[in-house]
Amino acid sequence: MSTLTVESRNSRTAEPAIRREDELLKDYCLFGDSQAREELITRYLPLVYGISRRYCQRGEQLDDLVQVGCIGLIKAIDRFDIDRGVALSTYATPNIIGEIKRYFRDKGWAVKVPRGLLELNMQIEQVAGNLAGTRHRSPTIRELAEAVHASVEDVMEAIEAGRSRNSLSLDHAIAGDGEDERAPLEMIGELEEGYESADQRMFLEHGFARLSPRERSILHQRFFQGLTQSQIAANIGVSQMHVSRLIRRALVKVRTEIEKREGKESRHH
Repeated sequence: MSTLTVESRNSRTAEPAIRREDELLKDYCLFGDSQAREELITRYLPLVYGISRRYCQRGEQLDDLVQVGCIGLIKAIDRFDIDRGVALSTYATPNIIGEIKRYFRDKGWAVKVPRGLLELNMQIEQVAGNLAGTRHRSPTIRELAEAVHASVEDVMEAIEAGRSRNSLSLDHAIAGDGEDERAPLEMIGELEEGYESADQRMFLEHGFARLSPRERSILHQRFFQGLTQSQIAANIGVSQMHVSRLIRRALVKVRTEIEKREGKESRHH
């Protein structure tokens, strides 16, 4: 076998040469080589994992943080400028960290809060610490507003939003007087049946005021005590047919009075 044949066979079986990082950056940044971009992402995955591990003790899964960090890595590669003379690792690290911190800022709160309030709340926390250190006291709301160049109302809203960062379980015990501890779930009130009947009584009050004592008694026995017309007739000493007429007449009076009153109120408004 000739030497030329052996060299030719070796050339066909040899692994492709590994491109240097600067070559990959040049190929992608100048020529848009998508394969170079994919290879750069793969090479810097260990960096993403290393940074993500620093934050996985905050209650989020490592895999979720890695996915978020990869977004920061991809943004860094896409925005990288080879003319600045900065290493990609130097440029990518703050991008990855920033993306993970934004994830905690936006997703790590118990209640969804607008991004503007989140950013203002973080700014207030930083400024409040600085002011407390220099003035040896807690800053006032107005002082905070002046420091962050925001209105007093916006600062108060941002501080209130900051209380949504953490939430307590309904089973979490709350210390009461003495040694008594109760969970919030135990202090939630139940539906009172009397509320609905109270609303109905208020609605019917003006209509019932137009009735005679006898008519009010008949309607009370029929609709509140649940007696039949025959039972009411036996109670008041009249026929069942007469009770039926009295009920219809009383209901007409009530309805007429309520409609008249509602008409007056609508014209007043």
